[in-house]
Amino acid sequence: MQVIDHSAVSTLSTQECYSLIRTQSVGRLGVVVNHWPVVVPVSFSLDGEVIVIRSKSGGKLTHANHANVTFEVDSIDEATRTGWSVLFRGQAEELTPAHDQDLIRRTKATGVTPWVPGPDFSWVRIIPHGISGRRITRLRDTDWDLGTAAYM
Repeated sequence: MQVIDHSAVSTLSTQECYSLIRTQSVGRLGVVVNHWPVVVPVSFSLDGEVIVIRSKSGGKLTHANHANVTFEVDSIDEATRTGWSVLFRGQAEELTPAHDQDLIRRTKATGVTPWVPGPDFSWVRIIPHGISGRRITRLRDTDWDLGTAAYM
């Protein structure tokens, strides 16, 4: 028996990617730690087109600072098998007191709040160098044609 997939994958524009990620507050930061890729969930917001995360100092942030990283945000509906995913490639930079005061103010104004309580949190900005996104939608019965395969 032939299984027919009734889904369609479409590429998202940059504008669509930003519109979609603004609906979420948690994404996944991808960094390389001791030669291995590590992906961790983090709280985030945006300062224009720059991703702002706030996370516990040290650990993954030590490896992310001034490094090429990935950042992924998605929304999936398992019941309908639809959703979208946006992937950023960029450079991460931990915010320090040496940064421009306007940049510090704008970063903190995003209001990112970590999920895990504690006193020692750092602000990290991810400057995007590339962005891509995909959406999976379900096709209506009238959107596809089985052709002669339906009769065999």
